[in-house]
Amino acid sequence: MAERESLLPLSWGFRKGLFTERLRNWTLIFRTRFMKRLLYIAFVLLLVQSCGIYSFSGTSIKPDVTSISVARIENKAMRVNPALSNQLTEALKEKYRKLTKLSIEPDDGDLIVEGEITSYETTALAITANEVASMNRLTIAVKIRYTNKKYPKEDFERSFAEFEDYPSTSSLDAVEAQLVDAILEKMTESIFNATVANW
Repeated sequence: MAERESLLPLSWGFRKGLFTERLRNWTLIFRTRFMKRLLYIAFVLLLVQSCGIYSFSGTSIKPDVTSISVARIENKAMRVNPALSNQLTEALKEKYRKLTKLSIEPDDGDLIVEGEITSYETTALAITANEVASMNRLTIAVKIRYTNKKYPKEDFERSFAEFEDYPSTSSLDAVEAQLVDAILEKMTESIFNATVANW
């Protein structure tokens, strides 16, 4: 009887040790499998990005396309903002510089973006009961020609228009710079997406 009682603690200790060992083994297996999956995912992402299929900026630029030229966007609108042509041209260059690995060339790039400002106008909105506009809208429209010398099937000519509203109690001169900045931010995003993101 005493011998049987002395075996009970040993049996429990043995089982406890066996359980602990198995737990360690399962933890090790789990960690190993997790690390393998993590490394596999990282490898696939790196491979896909290096092939030019996708980049984290959302572009779809082929690996053999390495440069872009942005010609001066000429101002051909009836109403002219003297600074707008240069602002839009430089904003586009900065967009491609920041979000792609393309080199910006003065001319003869693999990709070419050119065009003109076709409209710069204000219109009255939200006419009140007294036939007075409570809001005005500034709209800028451009026509863009995009050339892909490596893949001509992607060439296009397209119009883009963006706008911002402002209270009629404010003069255009007072808010123009702020409105133009907001419009150009949206416009460069639209042109960028259409050219190198294929949206």
